Amino acid sequence: MLAVMKRLFIASRGNPEHLAQLFRAELPDYEVLTEQPKAGDPKVPFIVVGRPLPGVIRAVPGIKLVLSLNAGIEHLLASGEVPEELPIVRLVDEGLAIGMAEWVLAQALSWHRNLFLYAEQQQRGEWTPQVEKLANKRRVTVLGAGALGRPVAEHFVRFGFDTRVWARSRHDIPGATTFAGMDQLLEAARGADILVNLLPLTAETRDIVNANVISVLADGAFFINGARGGHVVDADLIAALDSGKLSGAALDVFRIEPLPADDPLWKHPKIRLSPHVAAPTHQHMAVKEMAANIRRFESGEPVLHIVDRHKGY
Repeated sequence: MLAVMKRLFIASRGNPEHLAQLFRAELPDYEVLTEQPKAGDPKVPFIVVGRPLPGVIRAVPGIKLVLSLNAGIEHLLASGEVPEELPIVRLVDEGLAIGMAEWVLAQALSWHRNLFLYAEQQQRGEWTPQVEKLANKRRVTVLGAGALGRPVAEHFVRFGFDTRVWARSRHDIPGATTFAGMDQLLEAARGADILVNLLPLTAETRDIVNANVISVLADGAFFINGARGGHVVDADLIAALDSGKLSGAALDVFRIEPLPADDPLWKHPKIRLSPHVAAPTHQHMAVKEMAANIRRFESGEPVLHIVDRHKGY
């Protein structure tokens, strides 16, 4: 019996067997492990991780590439679990982008066409038509122009919204006005009716949605957060909702998850919550992308979506 030369370890806190089956179909010449390799075992060059327990990654012999099951990788950098010399690949797949665009557009259009308000009126038996605007009378600012932010901005352009996009560096998005760098952040947000956050969480972007940014939005603006809870100063958000500066917010991510039962965000009448489901990982699509990157690595081709540790994404 020939020895298996290629090995892949799936480090998942849940049930990794479904993932393992998908990887075996994509990489039939690999031994796919779901149990922690031990010291003295044959080397395992590839590890697929979500949010691994402390010590898991460092204990695996012979790792050459760490592949994340998540688009956000700040937890891997913050924990120090991944040695500096090991490259990390963040997950970028079509399923994430499609899911995020669907969720953001659903929230934005529901607010734009007063559907949230009409649902409240229905509970009161109230028939009060509102002034309805067309998309070209609304300004949207999207924070982030990467794998998630860019397609969301492109959808807003297609719907006819006055679309602005802000990112760390300059991007060209047809139909949108783009801004770059912290010195242009307030200019990008100024007058926005809808503010969408899809940034990676880094030292530079932590707490970026604060009282200063909120103050330049249009009165009665709507905020959508599908990125990370750490981007938002919760106290500033609640104050803006209470004062009427913001008319509402749709939040899918939080500083602590699951959201603690006593968190005031739960019961705020102007906040709509979802449990981090805006862009769930579709495993069959994610596995195809990760398997393709493993093949690139083995053939000496450039691996896509390698994390820049200095940028934090």
